[in-house]
Amino acid sequence: MSASTPSFDRFLRATADALTSDTAIYIIKRLLQAALTLLLASMLCFLIIQLAPGDYLDALRENPRISPERLEEYKRQFGLDKPWDQQYWLWLWQIISKGDFGTSFVYNRSVISLLWERVQATLLLAISSLVVTWAIAIPMGIVGAVYQQKWIDRVLRVLSYIGQGLPSLIAGLLLLVFAQNTSPLFPVGDMTSIDHDDLTQLGKIIDIAWHMILPTIALSITSFAGLQRITRGEMLDVLRQDYIQTARAKGLPENKVIYVHALRNAVNPLITLLGFEFASLLGGAFITENFFNWPGLGRLTLQAVQAQDLYLVLASLMMGSVMLILGNLLADLLLKFVDPRIQLSDMN
Repeated sequence: MSASTPSFDRFLRATADALTSDTAIYIIKRLLQAALTLLLASMLCFLIIQLAPGDYLDALRENPRISPERLEEYKRQFGLDKPWDQQYWLWLWQIISKGDFGTSFVYNRSVISLLWERVQATLLLAISSLVVTWAIAIPMGIVGAVYQQKWIDRVLRVLSYIGQGLPSLIAGLLLLVFAQNTSPLFPVGDMTSIDHDDLTQLGKIIDIAWHMILPTIALSITSFAGLQRITRGEMLDVLRQDYIQTARAKGLPENKVIYVHALRNAVNPLITLLGFEFASLLGGAFITENFFNWPGLGRLTLQAVQAQDLYLVLASLMMGSVMLILGNLLADLLLKFVDPRIQLSDMN
């Protein structure tokens, strides 16, 4: 016990220092800014939705089995009998006071439970695509810079041009055609197989991973092409610096010069782009999920928009905004971690 007490005291002191550090202050400021951003975004989204003609009850009015009395009951139940500004403030107060984002008109379920089910699938797809993108683009960019104007650099640049010319929309269509011609090699549709529940734990993981292959490729093609070109450009700039020439003159191994000295300085701008990369992946996921019938947030949002499911649309858009804000915050913190010389206060 006595041996562990000093360690615990050091842990407490380190925690206290962290809470009062510039990093903690920066995170608090960013979270406060995020709260204001989300408030303004929610107001704008609510207003845009209200400008759309009709509402959720329009489809029900066409059903002769539903009486006018029942429609009026639905209006009161969902708060559609109130002016739009009252609807918004009631919805906002419900979130602040109870953490309740309302009830989905279509699913007749809590919106937050629906989002929790779908956001995990979207994050799984986006993060896997981010890992694949960086695992491919960074080495290709380094190779292109090291072998500048050689045949391998030219091949990689052609691949990047092709990749940038294939947005997620086109890439998804081409992969669907490929899957159709190679069926049943690659599964298309949903996140799991029919017999998923009967598989072992390892089998379930493999099943989900197998279903992720085509959506992940579709989401990664454009991203890896752009990141590869940026990596190549940053590495070329760094390799021309005097300290790189000095390191080589001192006889350091070429691998150490490239992967320790050059890459460490070239990676900073790439980490800055991480937040934007995550944002673009989420935007692309909305398209990819619908192509591959992936049960994620993007597909749920599209269905909610088509059905004019007011509270589900709002909550989905807010969840997407939260993910984008957290992605950019994570990129800033990673940049600080990689290069401690950077002051977060200068990034406000």
